[in-house]
Amino acid sequence: MEAARESMAALLDAGLFASAQTLGCFLVPSAGASNDAGMSMKAESLVLHGDALYGEKEFRRALNAYKQAMQYSRSIPRQATSNIRSSVSATGRSPSPNSSNLLPFNENEVKFKIALCHSALCEHREALQEMEGIPSKVRTLKMNLMLGKLYRISRNSRSAVVCYKECLRQCPYVFEAITALAEMGLSAKEFSLLFSQAPNKGGKLPSDSVDAQRWWNRYVEAQCCIALHDYKGGLDIYLELMQRFPNNVHILLEIAKVEAIIGRNDEAIMNFEKARLIDPNIMTYMDEYAILLKTKSDYIKLNKLVHDMLHIDPARPETCVALAAMWERKDERKALTYAEKSLRVDDRHITGYIMKGNLHLSLNRPDMAVTDFRGAQELRADLRSYQGLVRAYLALAKCKDALFTAREAMKVMHQSAKALKLVGDVHAISSSGREKARKFYESAIRLEPGFLGAALALADLHVAEGRNREAVMLLERYLRQWADDSLHIKLAQVFAATNMLSDALSHYQSALRINPQNEAAKKGLERLEKQMKGVDPDAPEEDEDNEADDIDADQDDAELL
Repeated sequence: MEAARESMAALLDAGLFASAQTLGCFLVPSAGASNDAGMSMKAESLVLHGDALYGEKEFRRALNAYKQAMQYSRSIPRQATSNIRSSVSATGRSPSPNSSNLLPFNENEVKFKIALCHSALCEHREALQEMEGIPSKVRTLKMNLMLGKLYRISRNSRSAVVCYKECLRQCPYVFEAITALAEMGLSAKEFSLLFSQAPNKGGKLPSDSVDAQRWWNRYVEAQCCIALHDYKGGLDIYLELMQRFPNNVHILLEIAKVEAIIGRNDEAIMNFEKARLIDPNIMTYMDEYAILLKTKSDYIKLNKLVHDMLHIDPARPETCVALAAMWERKDERKALTYAEKSLRVDDRHITGYIMKGNLHLSLNRPDMAVTDFRGAQELRADLRSYQGLVRAYLALAKCKDALFTAREAMKVMHQSAKALKLVGDVHAISSSGREKARKFYESAIRLEPGFLGAALALADLHVAEGRNREAVMLLERYLRQWADDSLHIKLAQVFAATNMLSDALSHYQSALRINPQNEAAKKGLERLEKQMKGVDPDAPEEDEDNEADDIDADQDDAELL
């Protein structure tokens, strides 16, 4: 069956896994195991069959095939194995689950394939055990990268750092290792040392290339800044790199993601749109883009984005989160099922945890939201997970936990106006803490004068203490510099509360001119019109109207699908 084995290797090379799997069903039983040579052929046939099964994503069956191959290999005496291997021809390619040939049986490669199967099945402990059985001296770049990921999942940061460093010594452009090491606290100087240790061969850029090392160092510095929550510093470096590499989709997406985290929503949306113009099929961070569109109530663009993502790859976690963002307005429970699905696809997808936590808050399940936001923080803490935790703790009336979390955010993001506002939000809950809240809000505004969130929070505080005039003056001062719909809505609410209904009407209309899809402005205007007609805005709607709304919503869903 030597010809069949060669044909199977050719099928695997061509990516024809279904045909290779079928051929394996003929090849494996026919390989005899009556002598040492037969057992060796049986082991190698099982590895080929395992590769075909892995390519078909039948990970459990592939795992079984690889383990059987190991059993056959270990039953062959060492001397006999070396004699057999010396007689087997090789095609010269490096073996992997999706890249196979007739190379002699390599136990370390098969262990790696077994670990890949365990990892695909989310059996990380078993995968780690298998990988640790491979001697460090023979680990390839792919092996070190995977072992680093497994150590990180098991929270063994020290061992993970060792593996990721080894990756960069072998090749300085393993960007996954750069990001992981930055998040684990490696300094820019240590990164530069690793770059200088990289081999100057194998088609890699020479280490004496000044330009290559310069932009590599700047990219690393950006990653280190963001890992330390210095978002402004990281953003500035990314913008500098965009001058050097215009239309770089990766840098553009990183800029947009950072802008989304720090609340620069309009700039983030613009950069996500630029990235999609350059590469319409990009999926990376598109769930972040979907959440921003939902926040801006731009449901036309959101529906178009979700439609495109379903066409590109419906199985990606980003698609599930985007679907959750789309459904949140109409059916929060259905949105929650999509958020949960994103985590079943990838249990380390941070945006999935953030979305799930916010949905649990909307559904009045703050205890479950705490678990979600903690899950996001364990992977990588950022401003949104801190904000979510504070909101969840306040909903549970755990003010001490909320204050501790807000202060922790301020400690790790000491240059962040958003973190200062977060502490102010906790103090603002009680009447005795309002003076402290005011100081934190004012400090946030001094640190970042354009931070509308702090201005809106300070306006709310003025209203709560009966200082409506001060609230109006603050908001009007901001409106002279920033034509923002949220400022108009807040002013409308203040005027409506003080029975200045015509002024309130004017600002709701201004908000809708800026953003016709703004749900808060629509609801506020509807409520105001009832007030102006002398109708109680809190009176329940008639059943017929509710039924009509449901029918319209169903029609919208049908059109979208």
